[in-house]
Amino acid sequence: MERAVFLRSLSSSTKLLFRSTTTVTARLSPPLASPRSHRAFSSSAPLRRRRRHLLRRWAAAPAPSPLPKRPFSSLSPRAVSTSPVPSSSGTDGSHDIAESLGFEKISEQVINECKSTAVLYKHKKTGAEVMSVSNDDENKVFGIVFRTPPKDSTGIPHILEHSVLCGSRKYPLKEPFVELLKGSLNTFLNAFTYPDRTCYPVASTNTKDFYNLVDVYLDAVFFPKCVEDYQTFQQEGWHYELNNPEEEISFKGVVFNEMKGVYSQPDNILGRVSQQALYPDNTYGVDSGGDPKVIPKLTYEEFKDFHRKYYHPSNARIWFYGDDDPNERLRILSAYLDLFDASSSRNESKVEPQKLFSEPVRIVENYPAGEAEDLKKKHMVCLNWLLSDKPLDLETELTFGFLDHLMLGTPASPLRRIILESGLGDAIVGGGMEDELLQPQFSLGLKGVSEDDIHKVEELIMSTLKKLAEDGFDDEAVEASMNTIEFSLRENNTGSFPRGLSLMLRSIGKWIYDMDPFEPLKYEKPIQSLKARIAEEGAKAVFSPLIEKYILNNPHRVTVQMQPDPDKASHDEMSERQTLEKVKASMTEEDLAELARATQELRLKQETPDPPEALKSVPSLSLQDIPRQPIHVPIEIGDIDGVKVLKHDLFTNDVLYSEVVFDMRSLKQELLPLVPLFCQSLLEMGTKDLDFVQLNQLIGRKTGGISVYPFTSPVRGKTDPCSNIIVRGKAMAGRAEDLFNLMNCILQDVQLTDQQRFKQFVNQSKARMESRLRGSGHGIAAARMDAKLNIAGWVSEQMGGISYLEFLQNLEKKVEKDWDSISSSLEEIRKSLLSRKGCLVNMTADGKNLEASTKFVAKFLDSLPNSPATEMTSWQAHVSPGNEAIVIPTQVNYVGKAANIYETGYQLNGSAYVISKYIGNTWLWDRVRVSGGAYGGFCDFDTHSGVFSYLSYRDPNLLKTLEVYDGTAKFLRELDLDDDTLTKSIIGTIGDVDSYQLPDAKGYSSLLRYLLGITEEERQKRREEILSTSVKDFKEFANAIEAVKDKGVVVAVASPDDVAAANEELPEFFQVKNVL
Repeated sequence: MERAVFLRSLSSSTKLLFRSTTTVTARLSPPLASPRSHRAFSSSAPLRRRRRHLLRRWAAAPAPSPLPKRPFSSLSPRAVSTSPVPSSSGTDGSHDIAESLGFEKISEQVINECKSTAVLYKHKKTGAEVMSVSNDDENKVFGIVFRTPPKDSTGIPHILEHSVLCGSRKYPLKEPFVELLKGSLNTFLNAFTYPDRTCYPVASTNTKDFYNLVDVYLDAVFFPKCVEDYQTFQQEGWHYELNNPEEEISFKGVVFNEMKGVYSQPDNILGRVSQQALYPDNTYGVDSGGDPKVIPKLTYEEFKDFHRKYYHPSNARIWFYGDDDPNERLRILSAYLDLFDASSSRNESKVEPQKLFSEPVRIVENYPAGEAEDLKKKHMVCLNWLLSDKPLDLETELTFGFLDHLMLGTPASPLRRIILESGLGDAIVGGGMEDELLQPQFSLGLKGVSEDDIHKVEELIMSTLKKLAEDGFDDEAVEASMNTIEFSLRENNTGSFPRGLSLMLRSIGKWIYDMDPFEPLKYEKPIQSLKARIAEEGAKAVFSPLIEKYILNNPHRVTVQMQPDPDKASHDEMSERQTLEKVKASMTEEDLAELARATQELRLKQETPDPPEALKSVPSLSLQDIPRQPIHVPIEIGDIDGVKVLKHDLFTNDVLYSEVVFDMRSLKQELLPLVPLFCQSLLEMGTKDLDFVQLNQLIGRKTGGISVYPFTSPVRGKTDPCSNIIVRGKAMAGRAEDLFNLMNCILQDVQLTDQQRFKQFVNQSKARMESRLRGSGHGIAAARMDAKLNIAGWVSEQMGGISYLEFLQNLEKKVEKDWDSISSSLEEIRKSLLSRKGCLVNMTADGKNLEASTKFVAKFLDSLPNSPATEMTSWQAHVSPGNEAIVIPTQVNYVGKAANIYETGYQLNGSAYVISKYIGNTWLWDRVRVSGGAYGGFCDFDTHSGVFSYLSYRDPNLLKTLEVYDGTAKFLRELDLDDDTLTKSIIGTIGDVDSYQLPDAKGYSSLLRYLLGITEEERQKRREEILSTSVKDFKEFANAIEAVKDKGVVVAVASPDDVAAANEELPEFFQVKNVL
């Protein structure tokens, strides 16, 4: 369950987006998939982590693909540094201490790749295994992982993952997890359910806070209240809800509604069908997250038995990482583990391998499509291979991972390029090689395909793979891939993800199957060995046999064809209603009265606050533990030939990070929707001398990557927004000249004339936006509300919201008929942007490398046009201000309401950050999520524009959720806050402000503060206001957000039936918009 609380105007930490194609579920995660500017943010929305093959795991980061306005950004964790405790290893008496605490040392190894000493222990009494990794990283990580293979699709592992965090033996309140969200300095707090395991990780840079988190999590997994409290099972899993006997019965439950949302998304349905068809005979043949049609078959007895069976130390793998005392780790663990005897759970939880098929299989499934959609080109097809009947050896797995990057890793990769250039579909589906389960798989296909072309796609994939096996790969492609992978490994940039957690997930991918947990942490020798093989034997000899053996000659192939069905969503709803009608018909009057009583009893429990004595059981820090000063990022502001240059002297391990910023405000209004496609064109079209494949390979060979994207944000006190194009790149400092030469090349030399590639960009963008609309409707609603309330929001929505989707739908037709005019418009954008006037350069590296790079920056700036400053354009917003319902085929809703509270006269105070976070973690959590059944409910205060907004995620309700939003001011006025609760809220908010950041993120955050005019004096002032927040501030803020109730605009992304019901109850409440 990953929280996401952003105080971006203070920390200016930014948010990372990464692809999500897997069946991993989680309790909480980042809420906004659409770009928004720096906010105070409180949330409870869901995470989807994609499975990553070995190279992606080794490369440490959830690899981002920059999207408009949110590139390279990262969901920043929160941290306050403490003095590191000197690490001790097995050479200083730790062995004797471990023995006395009941642990046997199995192995100790130095892991040079992460500058760590790792010791594997076994708890003698229970057999629990512990990996203790010691180093000088202040961002400490703990995780406990259980193997949890389900036998059916009732979602037991997923529901249990939610439920164990709802109170425990030592912490007997409703949700200790939420209390940790409110008042901890954690840099990560979540839980993940995989198809065969469940992970509970936490992280913090504050040692006291870290051990508090560890204790809460250990007590939660081993001694949860949920195995004695049926109502927790009902709340998090499923239950029948009946408000009074005359009404209809409904299904409710957080996981139930989460999975209804998952099963409304075509890409998720495809992923689940593919996995279950590839592994029909083992645990991967069912859905660990839960199928909404099957979840209501789960009984409480089965739920309790699953916990008893698998949540036992004998079935646990435990991970510690960081600069804390390794002996203290074992002391904490022994206090829990010694309470148990050994069990057979480790043997009972073993995952059996899937036997290979003797011939291929074909499956046809339907997915819910919109009635307004043109269904001719809405089919999907994906080819999936199970690569082996057992785990691959390390050398083969590494080589196949490298091959996967060669074939699919970049836009220039041959398999990816040829499939997309065929014009047979709009966008690629399938993640290539995935190896986080027991047996690896390879998947590839297309969506946006016409039914007549399904077999052509299959033939093209097979023939391209055959040609790659016959011809091999050119040397430039191999060199580019090798440099990209090695750069990523050495940079070890995990973004906001704690490095120790990245290592844990890497290690557990083998450890969970009783393999060597050290092996995945070591990449240096295997990489050098692979390079030597390629040099000696040639790339073709290394890679072609893998394509032939594991793909072309492998009969274990499953082809999944997905057909659009405009009636599926309504049929599923009707089927659910019929099931519930039968349930009600089978009940007596006494049964119905009892169900109504039980419904009220559950709701009362959910909405009743925990008693003060229970709240005090959760450990927390004091305000004395909190630094009074904000985290300082060094900045030197200078200029080179009249261009502002910002330099941040930080240790970056010899990597240079740089951003070149161009002012976008001279751009004509009608060109704004073209900007994201312009950015993509710069990176994915060729020059006069290099085709786009050669250019892409050159970037891969010489740098760590370059991205181009728009950034738009409101500026407090101004009507006009801050609006820029940012070119962002990184390279080893010795390649600084190459980096700036390549930046210049993509900006000035790329020819914006390739009609067919541009048509691909339009198709891909349209497919991506349609997918976002179904899976991240809350982000779409948020962007639409912003567009109705301020110019910055309107600009952003033109480049990433419903307006952008409508633009793409029209542009798709125009590309064929009027390409010359589009190409001219792209050139006009370039001409408007590219000028030294208004340009700004940002650099992050150590002082020596900053100094050495200055001459290359000067050369780059000299090459830019020195055209006179273009007159700034005054953009005018045109989005209708009324309430709007965006109707899509879905079983859940995304409900938003917002207003500008500055217009009421409210003056920004740092207390607003504390109050916003508190609203999200109490009122909205309890009413929208816990009792309302939505997967997430949160609020967002954009301190730059003054827009305060509410949003829900995978919500079974619509008007009921709006009633909760409207009750917020009353909730604040009636609030009775004790000192402990207020202190926790302040500490939790500081944790958000002091987001833990790696050096590149620090430099980028400083850049954003500079662009938005946020001074160090203001940061200090806001911090002091946060630390001095009082109960009176809560009461006064109630008056400000009353404006959202009275004057707020509503946008919902919702199902046709729920919108129709809302407009029947409140005539003409919504203007209805169909976009699919």
